[in-house]
Order: sequence, then C-alpha cells, then structure tokens
Amino acid sequence: MYSEKPLAVYVHWPFCKSKCPYCDFNSHVATEINYAKWLESYIRELDYFLPRLAGRKISSIFFGGGTPSLMPPFIAGKIIEKIKTNWSFVPEVEITLEANPTSVEAGKMADFLDAGVNRVSMGIQALNDQDLKFLGREHSAKEALAALEKLKKHFSNFSFDLIYARPGQTLESWREELRKALELAGNHLSLYQLTIEKGTPFYSAYRDGNFQLPDDETSADLYKLTQEMCSANGLPAYEISNHARPGFESRHNMSYWKYDEYLGVGPGAHSRLAPAAQSRTHMMMIHDPAAWLKSVATNGNGIQQESKLSAQEILEEFVMMGMRLSDGISRKNFSLIIGQQPEDIFAKPQLDFLLQEGFITLDNAGIRATNKGLPVLNSVIARLLTH
Repeated sequence: MYSEKPLAVYVHWPFCKSKCPYCDFNSHVATEINYAKWLESYIRELDYFLPRLAGRKISSIFFGGGTPSLMPPFIAGKIIEKIKTNWSFVPEVEITLEANPTSVEAGKMADFLDAGVNRVSMGIQALNDQDLKFLGREHSAKEALAALEKLKKHFSNFSFDLIYARPGQTLESWREELRKALELAGNHLSLYQLTIEKGTPFYSAYRDGNFQLPDDETSADLYKLTQEMCSANGLPAYEISNHARPGFESRHNMSYWKYDEYLGVGPGAHSRLAPAAQSRTHMMMIHDPAAWLKSVATNGNGIQQESKLSAQEILEEFVMMGMRLSDGISRKNFSLIIGQQPEDIFAKPQLDFLLQEGFITLDNAGIRATNKGLPVLNSVIARLLTH
C-alpha cells in the first residue's frame, strides 16, 4: 500500500425531517425507516472494503447527511465499533456527528457520546427567526440557543454553522449576529456565504427574481468583516469558511482539503483512494437510498462508479481543495501528490500575473492565496489551471 497516512471515513445518512431550499446534498424525507436493515447495510459495505484497505489506521469518522442526529444512537455506535474492528484508530481519533437543533436533546446527545461520538457539528444557520424561515429551517432562534446549551453539557469539542450574505443582510446586522455567535462558540465555527445551487428551490426562486443577494461589494465586505472579527476573537480562518482555535481544526475535513485518502459509505458517498504514488481512484455510491440498499444486499456494496483519475483531474482536484486552506499547499504535499513543484506545473504567464497582482504567494513553504486572493478564490484557481 502506497499511503501510510491514516484514512478518513465518511458515513452518509440520507434522511432529513424536511428538505431545505438551498440544499443540494443527497438528502431525502422518509416517513418510515427500517433501522435494522440500514445498520446491516452499513456493516456489509464496511466489510466489503476490509480486504482492500487491510491494515489501515483510521484518523476520523464523520457522520454526515441528511441529518444523522435523527438516527438512533445505537446505529452510530455499531458503525463505529465495526470500523474499529475492521481497522484500528489513531490516538485521539475524531468522530463527528452532524446535528440539527430540532433533533438535539440532552438524552440523545448523551447517548451519542456513549456510542463513541466525540465531536458534534450543529447546523444552526441563522440566529433570527425571519432568516431561519427564509432558509427553510424548522427550528427557531430560541430553540437553536437552547439546543446549543444542551450540546455544551455533553461535548467539549463542538462546532456550529451559520450562513451569511443572506438577502437584505447589512454589515451592521451581520456584525451583531456574528458577535453573538462568537460569544456562543467553542473552539470551532463554520461560516458560509449563501450560494445558489442548480437543482434547488432557491435556484428557480432566485432566477425568477423572488429574492436578491447582496451585491459583490457588500459580499466582499461581509467576508472581510467575518475574517476580522473571528481573528480578533481567537478563531482565525484555517480554511475559507472555517475558523478554529489552534489545534481544533476539523481533522476529517482537513483530510479532504489536503487531498488525503478517504472512504465514503452510504448512499451518494464519494471516496478517494490512492493505490500508488501520484494516483487516485474515485468512487461514488448509488444516490437513491432504496437502490443503494438493494445493491448492498445483492453485491455487498453500493458502488455506482469507480474510475482512476487522470493526472489532470488529480491536479485540478488537489488545487481546488488545497488552495482553500489559509496555509495553502505545502511543497512537500505538492511533490507527494503531483510529483512536481508549482513552478513546473502552472503556466508561467498565469503564475506571474497572480504573483504580481498579489493574489497568491509562492515561497519555500508552498503556494497559497493571499487575503486579496481568498475572496476571489474561484477565479484564482481557474487562472492557475489555465494553460
């Protein structure tokens, strides 16, 4: 096995109470769930990968969705137990559960803790009822604050999400909301600008002019304010939308951003596995929950597609993920994944332009976006990858 780095495992729970209008994740509303069958299927799929990934160590497990806090805690516990049995955990393994305030209550959180979960990421999204309603959330601001207080009683390592750059949001209103969020925060905070994704109810509503987002200048000012306030409160950005005190960065998400290996199980989950140096295998599971269950029952896995990525595809993914980090991409990692250095890969005119205009820095440590480059990161990456 080429990679000696620990492996991250993602477990996708596809069910939600309702579908948020901005969400393009693989989530479904179900009136009835056969929990025993779902647990059996996760176990079977994990066992399918045992020979292929024999001897690996696990650095993190992430229960995402959907709303995995809706699952009975014993299912999470059995999945964690199976992963530990099939492989082995690194010391202080990170095991995260995504949760919503509507599905969080003290007894259940205690049970998830007993099941082996040691980190919770809560999707609050806004701290006022008007915007929560606009975002299609089922909880009120009061419920969110109460759920957060209950969460803190059981977990010392937790995070919560907010979405900003919402319709009508001003610098003043976001400053006050973020001030309150920082008072409530522990050691990690995820702050995302609202984006309109194709295939979501928001996409057609936005296209039809039913609401407007802040203009580019306001969005840039909101981003700048976010960085300044979080840094001043000891939660600097380590990734474009994620803030943490040193040592509390999401280990699991860092696996994605550093382009390490990860295994995804469950409907629609993706994997990136490295059978050899400078290679990556992409794997995607069947999206439809019922079809995934049927495939696992028949074949032992729900794989819909598996393919070896080309050198260009690896470069594009590696750059798109790694440049999101405040530290960017180290020379060591660039050499490990690509086999060359940035100067050898990127076109000189594009590299020179980005350096001269102050969008990136390139030094002995590696390549990274500057404070000027991060707000326009998509454009920076597009230019880097242009030949």
